Amino acid sequence: MSSPIATPSPPPTTASSPPYDRLKAVKEFDETKAGVKGLIDSGIKTIPSFFIHPPETLSDLAPGSGPEPEIPTIDLSAIHDSRAAVVDQIRSAAGSVGFFQVINHGVSPELLRSVIGAIKAFHEQPAEVKAQVYRRQIGTGVSYISNLDLFTSKAASWRDTLQIRTGPIAVEEKEIPEVCRKEVMEWDREVVRVGDILLGLLSEGLGLGEEGFKELDLSQGRLMVGHYYPFCPQPNLTVGLNSHADPGALTILLQDHIGGLQVRTQQGWVHVKPLDGALVINIGDLLQIISNEEYKSADHRVLANSSNEPRVSSAVFLMPGNREKLFGPLPELTSAEKPALYREFTLNEFLTRFFKKELDGKSLTNFFRQ
Repeated sequence: MSSPIATPSPPPTTASSPPYDRLKAVKEFDETKAGVKGLIDSGIKTIPSFFIHPPETLSDLAPGSGPEPEIPTIDLSAIHDSRAAVVDQIRSAAGSVGFFQVINHGVSPELLRSVIGAIKAFHEQPAEVKAQVYRRQIGTGVSYISNLDLFTSKAASWRDTLQIRTGPIAVEEKEIPEVCRKEVMEWDREVVRVGDILLGLLSEGLGLGEEGFKELDLSQGRLMVGHYYPFCPQPNLTVGLNSHADPGALTILLQDHIGGLQVRTQQGWVHVKPLDGALVINIGDLLQIISNEEYKSADHRVLANSSNEPRVSSAVFLMPGNREKLFGPLPELTSAEKPALYREFTLNEFLTRFFKKELDGKSLTNFFRQ
């Protein structure tokens, strides 16, 4: 059993000081446009109260006892000689833990290193340069923010994020910050290639053949995020990214060597250990629904970074491009023995529901369950 962690209260009030105003503190932080990195650069030694998570979250951060299971690693180069075996491996991982890593995927090690370097370079620019794209709406296709759900979550998380829309209508090239423009565009092209290979294998795993998902255009809509997790002076009081499941079909993640990503399994929280040259793949809520729960999306989180160097990652969320199209369990995957577990919905309704709530686990899929 994990030991309880004492949670500090908001700053004490005195006769001369007003009560702690969380909304005011959050607004003031947001208006700096400097993000969490700006707090660290200012020399703080304790984190602001609105970053402190409730006891039920903090008590769950302690490492478990006993050996930790490994997230599956799948060699994509084997699809040429042993495709059926690779399909089985992917089907098994997607149907159980919902997470796996892929190696020999064809993305060059040089590009992987340069993507991480470019995301890091963006976040380490002067605050006034980043502030030019600091915005909570992604209308232009590019935004830099700290915490998507800053104003709706119970507590903020210790990270900053660059978001870039790369599909179905890609952001104009000139809108992408120059410091990472070339790398982002190359990374997106490679994500589409790898994503289509994986979606073909996942479709085969459901008995639908390699082209089974083609008409759904599951990789046409894409959002790339570049996360930056600075050193946290009190990592036992907050998280880097709160527990949540991704809403789209599939997520392709490139993480650096620092570590901290965890996935919830039947054995508890398991580290997705950094593997040089690997990509981390996870099933999103939409694919869980389309597959009628043959595949499972999984809750995952990132611990606050206790390392003196920042943790950097880049994820691309794959989802359909047509937001008015109806989605639900595929008819081929429903039967009298296993009826459709979810109602149909448009992607617009689905994503509106996602953005109306804070990042917190499985409430999205439960909302559409019938």
